[in-house]
Amino acid sequence: MKLYISGGKAIRKDPRLRRIRLKKECKIDRIMAGTAASASCIFCQIARNSTTTTLLHTDEKVVAFQDINPSAFRHYLVIPVEHIATVKSLGRRTEDYCLVSHMLNVGQTLLSRDAPNSTHYRFGFHQPPFNSVNHLHLHCLALPYVSRWRKVKYSSLGPLGGFIEARKLLEKLNP
Repeated sequence: MKLYISGGKAIRKDPRLRRIRLKKECKIDRIMAGTAASASCIFCQIARNSTTTTLLHTDEKVVAFQDINPSAFRHYLVIPVEHIATVKSLGRRTEDYCLVSHMLNVGQTLLSRDAPNSTHYRFGFHQPPFNSVNHLHLHCLALPYVSRWRKVKYSSLGPLGGFIEARKLLEKLNP
């Protein structure tokens, strides 16, 4: 994986992953609007590093770790440090678009590093009422799934919600 920065834009290149362009307005040091961390939210505790969870990546915006019940060969979660409940809490705002773009880039980088021989990746979010934890989290999957039944969990249910691919969410959030 190579990272190129040109004219204020970062471009990640990998032969197995499509190019991701971060908009010029996406600044890593941007302060995001959101709600305060919840003491009872397990993902907030992980983001504050107050659990024994091994972090695969950490920066000022997001942390990444392995899913405790993996559905695929590699299954990582990328979460914002700041508590954001679900994808329904996001809007057509530059900050939200930049956050999801950054989450996707982190997930792609981790999977290309840890599962370089995987031929298929999936990146996306569960939408309410199908999310298991009320803290925004990106599922990063290097396939194959561990069982056929797990594939169902990561399917779109159209207007009912279900799983939304990260790229589809970015299209909706594009300001």
